[in-house]
Amino acid sequence: MKGVFDTLVNAFRLPELRKKLMFTLFILALYMVGGLVPCPGINRTEFRSIVENWGQIGSLMDIIAGGGLYAVTIFAMGITPYINSSIIIQLLTVAIPALENLAKEGEEGQKKLQKITRYVTVGLAVLQASVFTYATRSAMTSYLPGPLAAALIILTFTAGTCFVVFLGERINEKGIGNGVSLIIFAGIVTRIPDMARQLYYDALNIAGKFKNAVLGNTIGVLAFVLVTLVSLITIIFCVYVQNAERRIPVQYSKKVVGRKVYGGQNTYIPLKVNQSSVMPVIFTMSILSLPSTLVTLFWSNSNNVIVKWFRDFGSSPFYYVAYFILIFVFVFFYSLIQFNPIEISQNLQKNGGFIPGVRPGRPTSEFIAKVANRLNWCDACFLCIVVLVPTLLGKLSGMEGVWFAGTSVLIMTGVANDLVEQIESQMVTHNYKGFLD
Repeated sequence: MKGVFDTLVNAFRLPELRKKLMFTLFILALYMVGGLVPCPGINRTEFRSIVENWGQIGSLMDIIAGGGLYAVTIFAMGITPYINSSIIIQLLTVAIPALENLAKEGEEGQKKLQKITRYVTVGLAVLQASVFTYATRSAMTSYLPGPLAAALIILTFTAGTCFVVFLGERINEKGIGNGVSLIIFAGIVTRIPDMARQLYYDALNIAGKFKNAVLGNTIGVLAFVLVTLVSLITIIFCVYVQNAERRIPVQYSKKVVGRKVYGGQNTYIPLKVNQSSVMPVIFTMSILSLPSTLVTLFWSNSNNVIVKWFRDFGSSPFYYVAYFILIFVFVFFYSLIQFNPIEISQNLQKNGGFIPGVRPGRPTSEFIAKVANRLNWCDACFLCIVVLVPTLLGKLSGMEGVWFAGTSVLIMTGVANDLVEQIESQMVTHNYKGFLD
């Protein structure tokens, strides 16, 4: 922790980095101020009561939106449509050759993919805003006719999402760090006081269940302290695993050119244990929450047995079994589309590098793939522990507000690590420039 603060202090001493950091903080402050502007034509109390009935998917979307969903602000949908759009384009890049070719064209191709992502984001934002408006139509209070009031709300939610995406891209251009990730990070950090307050109220509820006031207060305090300790341990555990890596040794052969000898140095290929970050968790939550969300939106008053089963699926034991299995599936799937051992093997062979004890070519790619698959098992177990343990702890202790702690911690630690790494890399670049000057 001391090293992180030292890095930030040293970064503020450099004029270029200080300017980028101040610009990033300004954009985040602008996002927070915009998150206080209410959406017109909606009863806030009734809207929140409807959204809270959606269960975990509503709570997760509110966390990502920095509390904007429950508060019904113009940023109620936050950056969620952009995240979904990025995931869709990323998956289609593997399936559609035209998009795959754009991804290989370098900077120009990435700009075109980014433009396509923006268009898909607008489409998803309109669709999501329409679903929100329909599902919460009883909360509309506008004096405009029904269709015009719905159009106003849809336009407001969509414009808010587009503006948040604009702010994130400005951070990418003139600030430091990943803009979208920092906006999500800021939204979660601002919710920490609310999370702590919710835990406090849960502890009071536990204490109130006992007739003996002293015993009840003692158990309530112990439950609060236990959850706090588990949260701190989870943060330390996440930071440790996200920084952990498996280093595959690589040796480069010597080349004699004239009187000089090139190569011959030893290095390594760093493979991170948590290669997929929090993406498998987001995929899993989206898929498992989709049936119950659709049932809640469109068949909330139905007494059908099948509808009721899907509506209560989030509290069923099968939900956690499916959660566990899908995390493993998506960890390996994400690694399959993101990690290419054949390309790494070819680059090593072109540069005269080899792994000691492994023949170049196909054996090298198979060895790297084998190591990566073993790390995927560790990554999947890590995600299951971090996400499911707080959820089960909340169920057993009666503190339902604990369930989102794992996902929030994963996002916060991942973004913080990435930000510190970018700051340190720019500081190293600045030091090299000073040395050359």
